[in-house]
Amino acid sequence: MLEESNLLGALRQKERALLKPFMTECHLAAGETIYEPGQVVRYAYFPRNSALAVFLVMMENGEVVETTMVGREGALGGIVSQGSVPCYARSCVMHEGDFYRISSVDLEQVKEQSPQIRHLFARYADCMMAQVFQSVACNASHTIEQRAAKWLCAALDRTGKDEIAMTQEQLASMMGIGRSYASRVVQRFKGDGIIQTRRGGLKVLNPEGLRSRACGCNELVKQHFETVLKGVYPNGD
Repeated sequence: MLEESNLLGALRQKERALLKPFMTECHLAAGETIYEPGQVVRYAYFPRNSALAVFLVMMENGEVVETTMVGREGALGGIVSQGSVPCYARSCVMHEGDFYRISSVDLEQVKEQSPQIRHLFARYADCMMAQVFQSVACNASHTIEQRAAKWLCAALDRTGKDEIAMTQEQLASMMGIGRSYASRVVQRFKGDGIIQTRRGGLKVLNPEGLRSRACGCNELVKQHFETVLKGVYPNGD
């Protein structure tokens, strides 16, 4: 148990044994909300296998911008904070799947017992911040096509599947652009035989072709993961 999460799998057997009694398993459907802004974080969630979640920032005008994906390389919740704290962004499930769940109280107790667990989660927080920083730079520097390919490749790597449960509306929201812009890029990829659109998502027909259209931001994030948490970042397997 726990190896289905790359992050938890990075722990030694001794540390996993400390967590195991407090971990429960749950299945969350696509679109299901995990946290709302301001809600006290009472549980931490660890995506397993192909499960994929996203963080969404609520703007003053009511728009929702998706900022960060979290797959089996990471976790959602106050894994490095002390005690219960309010959530800043909404988080929800993009690709349905199984999760491990642990209460914030139990997690805090385990971290007090194990410096190794505490340090692992602190290093993951560093990787998460690197991902956010890179996303900000990407939005300022790269074309819509490069950014769209980047997000699709990130989903591809994290789920390990060629079918991505991401609609054009979700892609537009994640990139902070109008749906018409996202639709043009999707149609371009489709016309070039890179993807195939389906109800509620799309299928990647040519992964290498998609990667050739993406900027190098995913690779930079992966390199940081490999430096800080070697072997945790998914490779799409």
